[in-house]
Amino acid sequence: MIPERFLEPLEFAANELKGLLRAENEEDARLVQKGLMLYRQGLVYQLRFEGDTVLATVQDVTPAKVELDLEFIHLSECSCPAEGFCRHQTAVFLQLLSKARSVSMWIEEWRKPIKEKQTAKNWGLQKAKDLLKSSGQMKADYDRWVAVFDESFTELMEKQGEPRPYVLPELFHVYLRRMKAGAPVEQEWKLLYLLIGYVFSFKKLMALSRKYGHGEELIDRYYRHLYQSLMEDSTQIMYKLSVHSLPFAFDQFIEKLKDDSGGLITGSFGMEYERTQLYRLLWTHFFKKKEWREAEIEKLKSSIKEEPNLPLLAGYVHLQILERNDEQALNVLNVPNVLMTPYMLYWLDYFSAQKDWNRMGPYAEAFIHKLRDYLKEIDDYYACMDFTRMSIKAISPYCLESSKMDLYEKALMETLPYSYSDYEYLLFEKGEFMKWADLQAFIGFDLDSLGKDRIREISKKEPSILLPLYHQSITGHINMKNRDHYREAVRKMKKLRTLYNKLKRQEDWHLFLELLLEKTKRLRAFQEECKRGKLIDA
Repeated sequence: MIPERFLEPLEFAANELKGLLRAENEEDARLVQKGLMLYRQGLVYQLRFEGDTVLATVQDVTPAKVELDLEFIHLSECSCPAEGFCRHQTAVFLQLLSKARSVSMWIEEWRKPIKEKQTAKNWGLQKAKDLLKSSGQMKADYDRWVAVFDESFTELMEKQGEPRPYVLPELFHVYLRRMKAGAPVEQEWKLLYLLIGYVFSFKKLMALSRKYGHGEELIDRYYRHLYQSLMEDSTQIMYKLSVHSLPFAFDQFIEKLKDDSGGLITGSFGMEYERTQLYRLLWTHFFKKKEWREAEIEKLKSSIKEEPNLPLLAGYVHLQILERNDEQALNVLNVPNVLMTPYMLYWLDYFSAQKDWNRMGPYAEAFIHKLRDYLKEIDDYYACMDFTRMSIKAISPYCLESSKMDLYEKALMETLPYSYSDYEYLLFEKGEFMKWADLQAFIGFDLDSLGKDRIREISKKEPSILLPLYHQSITGHINMKNRDHYREAVRKMKKLRTLYNKLKRQEDWHLFLELLLEKTKRLRAFQEECKRGKLIDA
């Protein structure tokens, strides 16, 4: 029997595992199947309860010791070498579950999403065929295109009621296939049709997410890739169309698309980067008339006053940049708020592509000024590394072309420690060894990790710079308080003695050694290693 206090956590863990292990993922499906086999073969034994955890052993090729944490099931542990939730943990979970409810029922519930997805896909394909028969390929008519897109979206995505988040990708792919099947034959008209369809679909997907209360976490789990794919596909089509002069017949289509695109950045909704980027690309490549942009700027001003949000601000700044109103754009960007920082990468790339270095300068400086504070907002080391890499890449062309290497160095300093390798290389190549040594001290790297070629070259050119690094390394090894580190400290002390002799500062060496031995006189093992290394008399 399961102690009553474990029943509620078990039910919670059972629900959590349905999200942690995904039936549609082949690797997860195999893992659950193996765990089910171990459980059904009776290979779980010594099941017991200790404190808030469940302990058991699973007889596999070698016995595996499992510790289940029902409150935080993903933090459970197993003695096997597998990473993450393994087949042994699954087997123990199923064994425990069998004492409270039906294992077969849980497996059926776990597999339900994949069955529903296939059912939805089959239904959608049949419905799409019916819709295609009724509409076929359409003539060039913006309003007709949008009406058919709307009808198809509603029929395929919502006709059966509220769609489950995990079936949305299947239904949406069917919808896109239906949309593409109705495209005009002529290549240019086909591209315009698809662009309008992608922008419309992006907005409809936003409306669906809002309607059913899908938050960022749920969207991330099941269908964020749909938004990203629509944005990327739209970008490719825009680039294809922008290579050639567009027919005059496109004008009314582009104007109507312009009027409909405003909904991308209005309202409180997630997906801020994707919808802002799609908006910016449309206004950069398609909506080029000065009167359109000026009217849009005024409209955004009013919207910002009523309901300010990040996409609206980014859209406003973008239009000011397109209209070369740099003072107005920089007034927004120079406000002490770091949230706009990642959006600035696009504008830096925009100026670089145009080789407009004079205009780029103030934007590059404003961007660099925000880097340190923005990186503090990112609670992920690898995300900070990625953003630093993109930032350095974005400002590099301007710094090189304008001979602003001081600004480049400032950017590297602002993004430490994530820019360490670039900054270390720059300082060493410039021969600024004092700064280089300060950087190593700041980062806290041991001498052994700095490369023998680096140490060798500095010891030839400016050996005094290495002194504090050796002192820091020796202290670090001694503080570890074990025999191996004491030996390493002695080896470093011998090299330090050589440096002092080379600099003709033997008195400084003797003073350092005297003070160090006095400070460590209680560390008998270290004193012995010093004698063994002949740093002091035996």
